[in-house]
Amino acid sequence: MANREQGGADTAQRFVRALPALMIVGGWIFDLVSPPRFTAVPLFAAAPLIAAPIFTWVGTLLTGIAAVLGVTGLHFYNRNASDITTFTEVTTVITVSGLALLINRVVRRSSARLASARVIAETAQRAVLPTPADRIAGLRIAARYEAAQADAFIGGDLFAVQDTPHGVRLVVGDVRGKGMEAVETVAVVIGAFREAAEQESSLEGVAVRLERALRREGSRRSGLDAVEGFTTAVLAEIPRDAGVVRVVNRGHPEPLLMYADGDLDSLEPTEPALPLGMGDVGGWPDRAETHPMPFGATLLLYTDGLSEARDAEGVFYVPAERLAGRLFPGPEELLDALVGDVRRYTGGRTTDDMALLAVSRPADGQPDRRRTVPVVKRGPGSR
Repeated sequence: MANREQGGADTAQRFVRALPALMIVGGWIFDLVSPPRFTAVPLFAAAPLIAAPIFTWVGTLLTGIAAVLGVTGLHFYNRNASDITTFTEVTTVITVSGLALLINRVVRRSSARLASARVIAETAQRAVLPTPADRIAGLRIAARYEAAQADAFIGGDLFAVQDTPHGVRLVVGDVRGKGMEAVETVAVVIGAFREAAEQESSLEGVAVRLERALRREGSRRSGLDAVEGFTTAVLAEIPRDAGVVRVVNRGHPEPLLMYADGDLDSLEPTEPALPLGMGDVGGWPDRAETHPMPFGATLLLYTDGLSEARDAEGVFYVPAERLAGRLFPGPEELLDALVGDVRRYTGGRTTDDMALLAVSRPADGQPDRRRTVPVVKRGPGSR
């Protein structure tokens, strides 16, 4: 399907680029087959206007010259070049061609500014959300940020991976709100996470440090964000050679743990917790829950841009149902398939950004230790 869509887009693009020439040729044909009282000037005048937004300045100029020569040549062919109507029609095409050159210059300048904005936005995103290495401490890592709006690079979704003395620690979160204030909060959360992940001996301690950082951030703001600002987040820790993953969930969509045999568990917290930044509303000690993560298993963390994606009938996308029973060679292939599936499901009409982080413990021939750690695990449909 993707190949067909790409082929259709390429065909449409080639047609649009050929349209100015077709308008000029069509003007000649129309004039030759129609009665003398009909004029083909609108076709000749349309050619440079069509060329203006898609061609270079030189290409637009050449199209305008071709249109002027075309209408002038027709009048010489019809032997009425000295008529006042001829002068009016040629002047009209020349004027429109001049306007087309002006339009082309404006479009090119706007495109240059947009390209600069894209570069700046992409640079900012890479600085705030650097792509993690594909291998960390023996784990395979893949991360993806999919913006809901075309050409948008940064927003309120976040992810980070940190190799620490306590194991590989992860965070995926979603900041309330949009715009630059959300991006600033993302930077605060990522900075606090990287520091706390190195210094705190427990995952619960990392969550407490993030809570404090967001409180400090909220105290310097005024208005609604100071009162209602919060960040949903899930923290995870994969100790070395332990075959488990520890999870602290602060009001975030539950991670998925996918096994090498196609089985899948939804890591729902035993007790729901408030998002980060809402400790003043009500709080209780964070408790990390431990789940087996055998060799060949993949942990998938995501933001609600995935779980709240909808199809044309408004039905939500359910990651656990879409991924159950499926096998992937690695985390990168998992995210590629997931992003493609969401695009097909929504018809490309996503309304929220989507951050994805997948971590795999490569299979190395060790025995499956899935059931060696006593934990409560629930299926994707349980509550």
